[in-house]
Amino acid sequence: MKQILYTIIAAFALLCACETDTTDNTFSTEPIALDVEAVGGVITRSITSTERWIASTDNAWITVSPANGRGTTECQFIIDSALTTAPRRGVVRIQNLATWEEKEIVISQKGFDYAIEVLSPEVEIANYKRVDERYFDVAVRTNVDFTVDVPDNAGWLSAERHTLDLNRGARPRQTTVRFKWDINTTARERLAQVKFLPKTSVELSHADQLSVVQQAAEPIVPDTRAGDSVALLSISRTLQTMVSWDASQSMNMWDNVVLWDESMEGCTPEKVGRVRKAEFYFFNIKEPLPFEVRYLTAAEELYFFGNTNTFLLSLDLGDDISELTQLKRLTLGSYGLVSLPKSFARLKNLEHLNICSNNFQTVPDVLTKENFPALRTLILNANQRSVVSDLSNSVRTDLGGFMDEPGLPTDLIKWDLDTLILSVNYLQGELPTFEDDDSVPYYTQAEIDAVDSLPQILVDRRIKKVMPSTKRFSINHNRFYGKLPDWLLYHPSLDRWIPYSLVFPQEGRAANGTKAVFDNEPANMDYYYKEYVTKTKPTGDEE
Repeated sequence: MKQILYTIIAAFALLCACETDTTDNTFSTEPIALDVEAVGGVITRSITSTERWIASTDNAWITVSPANGRGTTECQFIIDSALTTAPRRGVVRIQNLATWEEKEIVISQKGFDYAIEVLSPEVEIANYKRVDERYFDVAVRTNVDFTVDVPDNAGWLSAERHTLDLNRGARPRQTTVRFKWDINTTARERLAQVKFLPKTSVELSHADQLSVVQQAAEPIVPDTRAGDSVALLSISRTLQTMVSWDASQSMNMWDNVVLWDESMEGCTPEKVGRVRKAEFYFFNIKEPLPFEVRYLTAAEELYFFGNTNTFLLSLDLGDDISELTQLKRLTLGSYGLVSLPKSFARLKNLEHLNICSNNFQTVPDVLTKENFPALRTLILNANQRSVVSDLSNSVRTDLGGFMDEPGLPTDLIKWDLDTLILSVNYLQGELPTFEDDDSVPYYTQAEIDAVDSLPQILVDRRIKKVMPSTKRFSINHNRFYGKLPDWLLYHPSLDRWIPYSLVFPQEGRAANGTKAVFDNEPANMDYYYKEYVTKTKPTGDEE
């Protein structure tokens, strides 16, 4: 009985052994070649084996996960992003650990083409925003450094410098380009097609352009009352004035605005109801006057005063104000100006100009008697960025105050204005005597005989006839020194100039270290009234 049982067990074992030997040792992968884009990625494929297997590769840019297994396994081939523009090839080897059989999977990856991609190729901007809000950013993805090409006919648009880090080879990187823009002053939409050009000579497979569309300006009907009201509101908006007008009210109700009416001298039918005078106080702007000022074509007087942080600014006036050829009085005080445009000479009817408290280094060239034949008052005081008493110890040269003038501006003196105010600046040096200047005449005996108020000393001491019509003149608190010339000491209007307050006092030291004081400043005005016998010397409170 035992013998029969042993025989059955042996037969069963033999049968099992025969079945094992005849089973296929399955080992396969599909497919055996993979194509991958330059950006890389993850590809999942099956590996089938009845035995254990292991995957290996000599290419660092290929990762296999899992790298070993048994049976049917979903395997991920993780491909890094390409680094160059050239294609590359790698091999993954799958080895059966039972039979040492190998299968190869060939991975081919494309290289990056050179390209410049603008992620938002179309931008629309408003016609106006505050100056610190007039910009937009554009994202650019590229693998080559580039320059931004703004067309010549789009001077209202500019690009700032950008940074692009390409330390990872040809792999595209994203950067941001900031564009700044100016106000659109026209009633037409503006368009700019911006190109991005590679800095090196490469062939681009793709190059986007940026399309920038700017909205048209709010239309202003020129030479109309309605146009004036829109212009005033727009100017106030751009200046960011502390107090603005209520657009729902009539202009007749607006503070600091005077309208023409028929009772006013110089009024014509077309001026009635339009702006004759407007004043703007306490504002915040870092650019020229708003362009809408050009529409105030009926205005005789405009007043702008009180910009924020004036001492930090170096602004140009712009040309729009020059369109107002009818202006008679203009104040541009504490604006931050450092220059006046040549077009300013178009204001031939100006009678009064106040450009005090700005930052002029020199007297603007445009301010000449020939350019402004009607001008009678010129106010240029307090053009100092900051107070420096001793100019010889100052390391700053941009102090304003006409610091770069070689002395008292003689062209202004010879202009013979009614009012010339030059106080509180950095004018320095000795006052001119005009003795060698043939363009300045001497007083004549005929003039003395014709006007009984003129003293004989004007002829006897051969005194130059300087500023004979000037009723107000001040040069106090500059850096003048030396001697007071006779033309000033014996000027017919010296007593009206309040000399001990507005002429004689100087302060500090000039750039050469000389103390700013007049050597021959008179102790009192007795000498003057001794010659001008027709004048009454003030006493007590009057003086």
